Amino acid sequence: MPTKPLRLASVNVNGVRAAFRNGMGAWLDGRDVDILALQEVRAETSDLEKLLGPDWNIVHDPATAKGRAGVAIASRDRANIHRVTFGADDFDSAGRWLEADYEWGDKVVTVVSAYVHSGEAGTEKQVEKYKFLDGMLEHLPALQKHNPLAVVVGDLNVGHRTLDIRNWKGNVKRAGFLLEERAYFDRFVGAEGDPDYNAGAGLGWVDLGRRFAGEVEGPYTWWSQRGRAFDNDTGWRIDYQLATPELAATATSLTIDRAPTHAERWSDHAPVVVDYAL
Repeated sequence: MPTKPLRLASVNVNGVRAAFRNGMGAWLDGRDVDILALQEVRAETSDLEKLLGPDWNIVHDPATAKGRAGVAIASRDRANIHRVTFGADDFDSAGRWLEADYEWGDKVVTVVSAYVHSGEAGTEKQVEKYKFLDGMLEHLPALQKHNPLAVVVGDLNVGHRTLDIRNWKGNVKRAGFLLEERAYFDRFVGAEGDPDYNAGAGLGWVDLGRRFAGEVEGPYTWWSQRGRAFDNDTGWRIDYQLATPELAATATSLTIDRAPTHAERWSDHAPVVVDYAL
């Protein structure tokens, strides 16, 4: 039976082959991760197997369009089951939602690697984003019913609050910070100002990033590749670990592994790492 906390790391790799070329392997080797959730894999399962090596068990859901999106979960132990069907029957969720159950001691933890569409205000891309968020809103109660120890991790492509985007005033009409998008997160974890925000409001899920950071700007998880956004920390917090209350109660730490310098980045996102003392 494991005596150490379960360490769950999640990151949008922005293409896993490029990430490994730029240093992801060294990060992973030094991080003692038990379960690794990836988004925007943009590769084949065989590529993941070669990059991660034989010590990892991999479940992978590639996108319908080759070279786009893709989500995966890698673990030291085999996943018991995995599910990828999500949303309405006419909605193509391939490469964007992957659930797997893992045994940890005498507990079973359900991990979802999710990659929400980036969207674009006033276009069909935004319509698809809302379809995804609708599916998520509908599915979360069933997920919690399936297992009270569940967590949705990944690039959810929405900054919920003004604290989550450095230049929020300049982005109120852009996808990622639209009021309509942020309202979904009000339903997930509660609205800003709600006395039970992040503590039972909405569907009752817990945004661990905000719980550990408190009421401060950031800490951000994504920075544009343009200009000096990373150097100036002009970022967005759009990568999450949303846990059920039961699992959130076991979380002992959350770290955003921001690279020391722009040159040392291997993705435009930073990993979000949480320890769960189950």
